[in-house]
Amino acid sequence: MRKFVSLALSAILVMGLLISAVGCSSSSDKDKTPAPSNEFKVGMECGYPPFNWTQADNSNGAVPIAGSKEFAGGYDVEIAKRLAEGMGKELVVVKTAWDGLAPAVQSSTIDAILAGMSPTAERKKTIDFSDHYYRSDLVVVVQKGSKYEGATSLQELAGANITAQLNTFHYTVIEQIPNVKKQTAMDDFPAMRVALESGIIDGYVSERPEGVSATAANNKFAMVEFAPGKGFQASDDDVAIAVGLKKGNPELVSSINQILSGISEDQRKAIMDQAIKNQPASN
Repeated sequence: MRKFVSLALSAILVMGLLISAVGCSSSSDKDKTPAPSNEFKVGMECGYPPFNWTQADNSNGAVPIAGSKEFAGGYDVEIAKRLAEGMGKELVVVKTAWDGLAPAVQSSTIDAILAGMSPTAERKKTIDFSDHYYRSDLVVVVQKGSKYEGATSLQELAGANITAQLNTFHYTVIEQIPNVKKQTAMDDFPAMRVALESGIIDGYVSERPEGVSATAANNKFAMVEFAPGKGFQASDDDVAIAVGLKKGNPELVSSINQILSGISEDQRKAIMDQAIKNQPASN
């Protein structure tokens, strides 16, 4: 009996020590604060030149794409590099499908979106935005030699088969073209360029830098620019681009805005001009 009691007491003592150790460990773990990340994780499609694209090497300042052997270049990448430097962090580019960008920043999978994204009223319902870091006009990319090439007004595109990227403001303005044959929205710009070259569509809506990029990359394309008052009606937010951020972090928004304010309009234009020049011919 004494042996049994002794063994029971020993077991109780061991259990007590284990519980105490677990309690101390739990308390210690709770007191630990995760170390702040030194990475600035930026999401982009890497498929919307000259804002962002994918290339095989690090030429012209391209940076590695996380989880791949490829690199990302373009206007968004150059702005992202300046933001990361200004915050004293390492830039990490995360290649993300367009529809996955907002969910990724909402879930903190990425820290920011730099993807030629306009801060539309609809998007502002779910994510925050920085100040604008580029502003452009809407154009339509068509086949060179087509009856639409010389258009200077929306009326001259009447009856055309026109599309734009899925879930973008570009797609909503198509209806401003009289009697337009609005085609199914497409996932990305490479797909639209293929559709245009093959004649599946007569044109697609984009921002001017992408139009310049498309015509530079393919001599079968032409860009339709509109005379004043003859083009698409849009607000400044609709035709500008800004950094997309998770809601509820005013400090990060303020920090990014401060860095952006140090990049002059002339510098932004020069960065865009260089991006257009640097884009790979296949993009």
